[in-house]
Amino acid sequence: MKSTLTFLIFFVCTYAEAQYTKYVVELTDKKGTAYSLNNSIAFLSQESIDRKRKFKISIDSLDLPVSEDYLDSIRSIGGVEIINTSKWLNQVLISTTDEDAIIRITQFPFVKKRTPLSNKALKKNNNLIRDNIQDVSGNYEELETEENILNYGNTSAQVTIHEGEYLHNKGYQGQGIKIAIFDGGFLRYQTNLAFDSIRRNGQIKMTWDFVARNSLVNEDNYHGAYCLSILAGNIPGTYVGTAPQASYCLFRTEDVESEYPIEEQNWIAAAEMADSIGVDMISSSLGYSTFDDESLDHSYEDLNGKTTLISRAATIAAKKGIIVMTSAGNEGADDWRYISAPADAEGILSVGAVDISKQIADFSSYGPSFDGRIKPEIASVGWGTYLINSLGRVTRSNGTSYSTPNIAGLIACLWQAFPEFSSNEIIEVIKESADRYTTPDVRTGYGLPNMKIAYDELVKEREVRKTKLLLKSERIKIFPIPFKDICSLLYNSTSNGKLDIQIFTIDGRWIRGLSFVVNENELHSFTIDNLGSLSSGQYMLKYRDSIGEGIIRLVK
Repeated sequence: MKSTLTFLIFFVCTYAEAQYTKYVVELTDKKGTAYSLNNSIAFLSQESIDRKRKFKISIDSLDLPVSEDYLDSIRSIGGVEIINTSKWLNQVLISTTDEDAIIRITQFPFVKKRTPLSNKALKKNNNLIRDNIQDVSGNYEELETEENILNYGNTSAQVTIHEGEYLHNKGYQGQGIKIAIFDGGFLRYQTNLAFDSIRRNGQIKMTWDFVARNSLVNEDNYHGAYCLSILAGNIPGTYVGTAPQASYCLFRTEDVESEYPIEEQNWIAAAEMADSIGVDMISSSLGYSTFDDESLDHSYEDLNGKTTLISRAATIAAKKGIIVMTSAGNEGADDWRYISAPADAEGILSVGAVDISKQIADFSSYGPSFDGRIKPEIASVGWGTYLINSLGRVTRSNGTSYSTPNIAGLIACLWQAFPEFSSNEIIEVIKESADRYTTPDVRTGYGLPNMKIAYDELVKEREVRKTKLLLKSERIKIFPIPFKDICSLLYNSTSNGKLDIQIFTIDGRWIRGLSFVVNENELHSFTIDNLGSLSSGQYMLKYRDSIGEGIIRLVK
């Protein structure tokens, strides 16, 4: 009786899946892979390897490609096409109309499970990522700019709301930062006047269509080109994006003709490609909650950062050292209301929408994540955002799709200024610079980041690190040697208390004494002045703290 019941359950499940043509097949391991962690250049670019080494990110089993032996076994079934793979999640996306092939694949010992992702009958659905895009202006007006190095034109307000011009005026416009844009297409980017600079300067480093599986993205949907214009558009006096000098990879992962989880798998494959070629940032104006097949819908409970495939991959991308930026979603006024995947992922920045007066857009999705984390983390201008359409005209539209690239470009400029800081450190200072950092909410998170505040904080932190480098393993250090009228004392405190110092001549005659209050685990810098009256020669500085005492030789 038990075996009969098992057969019936299997038969019913197989029958229910007969309508599907695309499946993700999860694998148990990577046995039989032709690659080795000792030869990472075989599956990662040198740029990717260098970034990981720079920030001490390990190259591990997640980086190893899916086992070719397993892929060959799946191909051997016949009637099965492999569309793409995910090394991070160790799975393969396949296409087949042969129900027997699915059964046979599931019986392989290396197959953990299969999950249907797409239906045979694709329902037309042109609402890209459920993005409530509304053109609100077909014309543009040129705006006056103040003493800025860039003549922004229409984008002035959406840049200056974050004091982004502060970075641009210092020459930080995204140079050396590689940004991958994930979207539904980049219609006419090859001929649009707004992109003549990035075309001429070779700033477009790669294009790939994960839907059609070719390198052509110019003929597809317009939405990605709109987002690209917010980042890289450059028509001085009329329109200048937030990172006009950055490099770009244009990846089409979204099929606007339908809405199925296969697009999440495309996103994952794109994120892995971005990591493997050394991309620094991902700007993704895509989000998933409901699908054309309701049985595949995500629930709010799924938005915990650990359940949906796309959010799991976004978290891994962040751990690999990429700054992942994603739109929070445009369902704030709809029944769904909440953020969409992958905005719930951990370690990324999801972005809500406001207008230039900082008013929250009613469509901007609500947080938090289901497990209670602050979501979205930040906000930018996504209501009445200026962009350049596929005909090369400046217009305005609404959506967190547009707030995301607007702030992503400025973060790229900040990272350019401080390349020694890790992705996590840049993300933290961005949150700390925001105008609601101490009182976050469920619409804008920590609020609108301020690039000047973030820049100044990183300058201070840079100086602290330089000082720590000077100290190395020492608790206390005096410089310069020799000194003239003043000298500086660096002290690395291990506990709360006092640091007492006494200065003597070389023969033991007391000159002066000072006492400083110190805090645990802080690096202190103190100035010892009024030393101009001392004669040239050698002196002794005796110090005492909670650990003990010591002597440092001084020279004037």
